[in-house]
Parts: sequence; structure tokens; C-alpha cells
Amino acid sequence: MAEARYKQLVDELAAEIRTGRLPPGTRLPTHRRLAERHGLGLVTASRVYAELEAMGLVSGEVGRGTFVREAALPYGQGVDQQAVAAGLVDLNFNYPSLPGQAELLRAALRQVAAGGDLEAMLRYAPHGGRMHERACVARHLASRGLAAEASSVLIVDGAQHGLAVTVMALLQPGDVVAVDALTYPGFKVLAEAQRLELAPVPAAGQGPDLDALERLCARRRVRAVYTMPTLHNPLGWVMSATRRRRLAAIARQHGLLVIEDAAYAFLADNPPPPMAMLVPDRTVYVSGLSKSVATGLRVGFVVAPQAWVPRIERAIRATTWCAPGVTTAIACGWLEDGTVARLEAEKRQDAARRQSMAGAALAGLRCVRHPSSYFAWLPLPEEVRADRVAAALMREGVSVSTAEPFATSRQVPHALRLALGSVALDSLDSALRTVRRVVGEYAF
Repeated sequence: MAEARYKQLVDELAAEIRTGRLPPGTRLPTHRRLAERHGLGLVTASRVYAELEAMGLVSGEVGRGTFVREAALPYGQGVDQQAVAAGLVDLNFNYPSLPGQAELLRAALRQVAAGGDLEAMLRYAPHGGRMHERACVARHLASRGLAAEASSVLIVDGAQHGLAVTVMALLQPGDVVAVDALTYPGFKVLAEAQRLELAPVPAAGQGPDLDALERLCARRRVRAVYTMPTLHNPLGWVMSATRRRRLAAIARQHGLLVIEDAAYAFLADNPPPPMAMLVPDRTVYVSGLSKSVATGLRVGFVVAPQAWVPRIERAIRATTWCAPGVTTAIACGWLEDGTVARLEAEKRQDAARRQSMAGAALAGLRCVRHPSSYFAWLPLPEEVRADRVAAALMREGVSVSTAEPFATSRQVPHALRLALGSVALDSLDSALRTVRRVVGEYAF
């Protein structure tokens, strides 16, 4: 009977939200009040709200309550890439591109077609890539301050695939992974799929609160730490050398696997050495060419301690068998002839130009950003709900993400993440000024 009442109540509340009888922003009764009102147990009342939250209809905020979500905002905004409607300016996802890249691809395809190794591309490659390709990637990584043997490099289908095979090979369901309280949504999705428990670590200035990490490791059996020390997404920090050394010491002391995500590291000018140089026997370094070259060129790379390479190779085999030969050949050609280095330098300039534009357009708003990153973080005043602002911006033709996809703690801040790298400069300036105006209407 209680089960039937529980399902009926979920349906009733969902209908009231979808028809507008419970408008966006409405604070719902507390779990205890809901239980008393409908004659339910407290656990069952909590299940009702959990079900509605899973449906994308409400959001729970620690210390504030449960609120009706803005229904005009697509559920999963900032996590699941949606088709962009005509006329909508996309500040939700980054897929930075530069003029002339299509011609580069045409030339590269002609070069591959004229090469003498086409037969090899029709056959399976070794799971981690051919050794000359792995050596090519190792030379490229040396320019980023990472010395790696070719045998420690594995070529994968983009950095997300690199994270996936690392998790599949080295972690087990139920393992506890320390992550930033605001982190890359793709890792959250991966952790959910692999049934990992994410333990949030709060930020402290330009990096994670390492005191909090140490307390977490003393209290829990933490198996790994996922970190973006160079150009954190979404907060844009570059961790100092001192902070990196301390993180390395914590990893050694507590036996942590360090998963270092360097997808945006190419944008930082002369950053400190990667974690993979400070604690090489415990770190898996993951990066790729999606952001530095093109998102459609699904070529990534993983650098791992030699003892872990066979396990990661088996995970590659289980997922894709090997990276496609044609795209790998194009990527290695561009690595060797300097095209990647040139594109990275041009994108650093492009990102700096877009950040300067953001600084001018968003003047007067609190904004957390790095001067050469492709994103900006806008914390909102406490009384302003991010989903309401995001939905208002959607109606104005601008798509942004709230903090929800990035948050790993129960306390989700009201903030917006703006991706700056996907639209033309004139459209970006107009969209940012729309953001400034709409936030101002809600905040003042």
C-alpha cells in the first residue's frame, strides 16, 4: 500500500510541476513535512524527492530545501551534448576551431592517400598504437614538460576514452575517488557508469584544499584522486609547483592512484611540471588533440607506469580494440610537421582574446577565469537561482550551463559556466553582453 501511495505521489507532483501549478523556483515541503502530510515514512518521502530529482523536475539544496527546477532548461545541460537550435548561441560546450583548419584536413587526407602505408591502415593496429606513433606522441609530450618512453604511451580515441580505459583497468566498482567539488562532468558520467564513489574536495584558492584531502584519506579508504592541475575545468586554476609537490606526497603516503587530466593544459604558458613527473610511479596522464586541434579528431593519449600498461591495453581492446589508423596517421603527421604546435600557439592567442572580451562584456559581475582559458565561471548572488537565469538566457537565444553538471557535493552553488571557444567573436561579444544584462535583471 505504501509503495502504491509513493508512486501515486510522485505522479501527482510531477503533473503539478509539468502543468505549471507548481512554478519554477517553488520551495517544496521538507521531507519530514511531506511525510506527515501524506502519511508516509521519512525514508519513503525522501524517495519521492529523489525520484523527482532523477526526472529533472526538482533540485535539492543542502540547507535550503527542495525546489522546482526551471522546466525550460534541458535536463543534463552541460553534460549531454544536445543539437544546437538554429539561432542559439552555444556557450555550453567548447569546440574551438580556427580559420583554415578544414583546408589543413584536406591536405592531410591527400597526403595520407599518397602515402605507402594504406594497407596497414586497413588492418588492426596494436591496442596501444604502433610504436612509431607512440614515439611521436612521446616527443610531443616532451614539449609539455613530460618525459615519457614510447612504451609507456598508449593512443586512444580521445581523452574521454583515455579516462574510461584508465578507470576500467585500474579501479573497481565501489572504489572511492577524491575529486574537486567542482569537476569535469565527463568524469562524473564515467564514475556513475563504473559505479565509483566520488568524494568531493573543496577548493582553496588556486587548487584543491589539500588539508581536506588529507583528512579525507585519514577517514576513508581513498583509492585514487582525479585532478586537473593545469587549466582546471571549470575554475581555470593552474596549481603551483608547491601545491603539486604536496599532492604528490599525499599520493605516496596514502597509496593513491593519480589520474591527471591535461585536456586544456596546452593553453597555459610555462606551467609547473605535470604530476606525472612528480609521482611517475602512481600517475596516469591523460590528454588529447580535441581541444588543441579539433574535437572531431578523436585522438588522445595515455601515459602510464610500465606495470599498468598491459591492463590499460586490455581495456582498449575491450572498448575499441585500437584507435583508427587514418586519424592517428593524420594526428602524427601534424605532430611531426609542427602543425599541432602552431595551432596550439594560435589557440592560446585566441583564448586570451576571448577572455579579454569576456572581461569587458561582464564588467561588474564576479567572474572566476584564467587569462588564457576557454571558459569563465560566474558565481551568482545567493538569492539568485542559476536554473532560472539559464532558462531566461535560453529564451534570449544563449545556451549556458549551470553548476549542477560540475558539482560533486550535495551543496550545488548557484553559478554559470560559460564556454567561450565555440562561436564567432562578434556573436560571443553580443552573447556575453546578454548574459551581463540578464544576470543583472535577476541580481539587482
